[in-house]
Amino acid sequence: MAKEIAGKTVEQWTQGNPYIHDIVDGKPVFWVNDKKGNFEAEKDQVQFSAEDIKDAADRWDRFAPWFEIAFDDTKETKGIIEGPYTRIDNFKADVEKRYDVDIAGNMYVKRDDLLPIAGTIKARGAIYEVIHHAEELAIEKGLLSGFDDDYTKFASDEFKDAFSNYSVVVGTTGNLGISVGVTAAAFGFQSIVHMSSDAKQWKKDFLRKNGAEVVEHNTDFTEAVNQGRRASEADPNSYFVDDEDSIYLYLGYTTAAQRLAKQLEDDGIKVDDDHPLFLWLPCGVGGSPGGITFGAKHIFGDNVNAFFAEPTHVPSLLIGILTGQFSGVHVGDFGIDGQTVMDGLAVPRTSQFVSQVMEHFFDGGYTLTDDEANHNLTRLYDTEEIFLEPAATAGLSGPAYLFKSEEGQKYIKDKGLNMDNATHIAWGTGGSMVPEEDRKVFYQAGVEK
Repeated sequence: MAKEIAGKTVEQWTQGNPYIHDIVDGKPVFWVNDKKGNFEAEKDQVQFSAEDIKDAADRWDRFAPWFEIAFDDTKETKGIIEGPYTRIDNFKADVEKRYDVDIAGNMYVKRDDLLPIAGTIKARGAIYEVIHHAEELAIEKGLLSGFDDDYTKFASDEFKDAFSNYSVVVGTTGNLGISVGVTAAAFGFQSIVHMSSDAKQWKKDFLRKNGAEVVEHNTDFTEAVNQGRRASEADPNSYFVDDEDSIYLYLGYTTAAQRLAKQLEDDGIKVDDDHPLFLWLPCGVGGSPGGITFGAKHIFGDNVNAFFAEPTHVPSLLIGILTGQFSGVHVGDFGIDGQTVMDGLAVPRTSQFVSQVMEHFFDGGYTLTDDEANHNLTRLYDTEEIFLEPAATAGLSGPAYLFKSEEGQKYIKDKGLNMDNATHIAWGTGGSMVPEEDRKVFYQAGVEK
């Protein structure tokens, strides 16, 4: 008997939805979200507000003095965890040639690969959740008198000794674990990272070198998270960072938009009715693209157009939204193998929390093949001397899909966008910490045969 998803067989789903048909066939798709409404009308349907985003930003600022002490690579920024963005004209010309398309507007890459501590976008959400927990625990235990106390105390032996009685646990394919594991260990927590079979060996080695315990599982991301969750729940002194269902990860990501807005303003780049901003966001479980989008919408409203990018072999968020089953569906339910070179996006089941919230705010999404990601990686390095890991290159194909697809052209026309004034930012989510030998392998995979 054929497997059923929400009362339909895979064949019935594919017959009734051309997007699902192409997704199951492994074909790249560009999807426009017709369920999304005006941001002002939609924003009150969710539990978060501009005040919540400000609260998260204030927490980052309170901990800046501790970061400056705990991590040498934050000294130059005085404890602020942020990276630049870079204009990539040469790469844009290469994309236009490879995809046989003209891309209107300017194209940039956001350099989250250069973020201090973790060199990955996960630093924004994962580190935020750890500092939120540390602050809450310190106040509960009377170590901190309140938000106006001296946060350099977190670097003291007194705090570290107190935190050593508690553990912070996470399940991950790699990058989330690096951010959580290294930060938790720096506070003095017992840092335990459950890693799936997709995780690269160098990430495991890095975590162990920086004081984290790594528990390896011969399973996919979802099961590694489940096993980490179960282990944490068995210990009353354990705190679990849940990549599938965390509001704190999400809130940590929202503050990225504030920093980006300031950078754009400083550089004289406008975002308004006549100057649209496009964000092209690699997507795994959905937290980082969801949080960044939500934060950006609060600043720019509908003048920001946010699209998520997933591998053709792991389209978990797209499948979740298209079926209306969100985290209730696994890519394997549709016979999709979940295997991709974009290991940071190898998440076969989306976040229930993020997918339901972001159905109201994402403008759309697309899938790309591993070959496209490989070529993006190699050509970005050849044209701009910027190295990103494979998962971080997913957003780089977005502008080409926008202009090459019928759906993208209709989106531009329906919104009446002046694309000559557009700013495209592909979010480069990681890569600076990849060892040289791995870089060579990744680079060669994208060399034209």
